[in-house]
Amino acid sequence: MMQQMSDAENDGARVTGTVKWFDPSKGFGFVVSDQGGPDILLHANVLRNFGQSSVADAAGIEILVQETARGIQAVEVLQIEPPIAVDIEEDYTAGGEIAEPVDLSLPLVPARVKWFDKAKGFGFANIFGRDEDVFLHIEVLRRSGLADLQPGEAVSLRVVEGKRGRMATQVTSWEAALKSDEDPSL
Repeated sequence: MMQQMSDAENDGARVTGTVKWFDPSKGFGFVVSDQGGPDILLHANVLRNFGQSSVADAAGIEILVQETARGIQAVEVLQIEPPIAVDIEEDYTAGGEIAEPVDLSLPLVPARVKWFDKAKGFGFANIFGRDEDVFLHIEVLRRSGLADLQPGEAVSLRVVEGKRGRMATQVTSWEAALKSDEDPSL
């Protein structure tokens, strides 16, 4: 992988790997390349340019990287895949409300995060044009490839009616809702 770096130095080399860890409060984290080698710095600004403020540990990621004086750094995020699911459904479904896979026929709706507390494991968002809150659970975030959300952050949600009210079954970047409006195959 690093041998190709000199050929692609200006454009960046394409790397697939796994998020080792990412801390939104620190503003950075690291990616481990599938090809091995040193850890790759992933800065919060690069992630924000992709439309996300966080990414879950163990998420699959495709990035463009460049060699810098400080080492290898991601310069662009191309794709993020949620971590491979562990059997967590019993822990978070509160009676099995979200045990089924995400229904991709549900529309992605634009929303803004009201608040999210990672330590508590949940928070709420508001869908534009609607008054009621939408419940956000930490495991739905992880399943969606996210680690945390910031108040005021713009996101897209797939929402179902649960036993206790509206709840998100998927959280994606704001841009995902825009793309799905443009191209129904997304």
